[in-house]
Amino acid sequence: MPSFAGRRITDDITTGILMFALMVALTVTFSSVALSAMGLDLLTAITGSATAVSNVGPGLGQVIGPSGNYQSLPDAAKWVLSIDMLLGRLEYFTLVVILTPAFWRT
Repeated sequence: MPSFAGRRITDDITTGILMFALMVALTVTFSSVALSAMGLDLLTAITGSATAVSNVGPGLGQVIGPSGNYQSLPDAAKWVLSIDMLLGRLEYFTLVVILTPAFWRT
């Protein structure tokens, strides 16, 4: 059984970490596809989505790179990136719990 700092890592912890990583990867993938469908180049779409989800600085490329900004993006792209930012800031499991009917029954 693997351990970290002298404590055993259970299967529940491993599953939770993998689910979180999968949810982040799926969010970046879906939003990158949506941004590409709006006419953004692939580099801008992927890095814009990844930076929005992780809430870190600028993306890569000419449009949203270190010397660019998000002003020239279409409004729909800004909405997609705003949703990504909310997901990244609020954390996925918080949203899953809030959207679970059992949470509201207690």
